[in-house]
Amino acid sequence: MPMDAKQIRDHIYRIILDKVEEQDEGKRQEALNEFMAVTGTAGNASEKVASLIPPIMHDLYDKWITMFIDRLLETVPTQNIELLCDGSENNKGALVLAYIMFLESERMEKQIDKDLREHGLAASGQDDLGDLAANYIRAQMTKIAAQAKDDDELCGTC
Repeated sequence: MPMDAKQIRDHIYRIILDKVEEQDEGKRQEALNEFMAVTGTAGNASEKVASLIPPIMHDLYDKWITMFIDRLLETVPTQNIELLCDGSENNKGALVLAYIMFLESERMEKQIDKDLREHGLAASGQDDLGDLAANYIRAQMTKIAAQAKDDDELCGTC
């Protein structure tokens, strides 16, 4: 049964958001502490940055996922997108991988940098904490990309 545009949007949005949100608070805090140790950040800066991450992530991921879906619907025939929306693990992985590739495009790298700086500055009122939050989020996105690519390679060999 064919899907309409809203069903496609909702399906893709949920798959990507689920992948983004699958990290629990403990893992987020652990990753943040590791990042702070590597960057040499001391004091309570990690707590301040941690307070920035949750609101930044949801708002920005919502924006970026929506931009991805808009671009996908502009460039890929609907019947091909429907094939990716069958709910299979391989196709979920393919959608996440396509999203990551979209985020890695030159246009989106500029957009992400701009968005992260604006949100970090607005949330903290301090440009240095905004930059620190932006660097942390970029590092986490790189980890998610690597994990998704590894998962996709494993599924391809099954």
